Amino acid sequence: MKAIWNNKVIAESNETVVIENNHYFPYDSIKKEFFKTSNLHSVCPWKGTASYYTLEVDGKQNTDAAWFYPEVSELAKGIKNKVAFWRGVKIED
Repeated sequence: MKAIWNNKVIAESNETVVIENNHYFPYDSIKKEFFKTSNLHSVCPWKGTASYYTLEVDGKQNTDAAWFYPEVSELAKGIKNKVAFWRGVKIED
């Protein structure tokens, strides 16, 4: 699977985990040069507190377009150390 934004592959892995229709990519599969830490956090009642990244590709930003759970609940241990995307990031085979 590939995560693509602004015509660049920002993550690629054959080992994504799908939860609630979102592909979670292993942290080691993301291209870290495109990821900037965000101050946004949100809470999921069963996964935990999410942190976000803003994507920056070729001078364009996609604010808070990637998220991960630094600490996951027991129910969500399958997405520990994984990153998911939204806000226009395409996921392709």
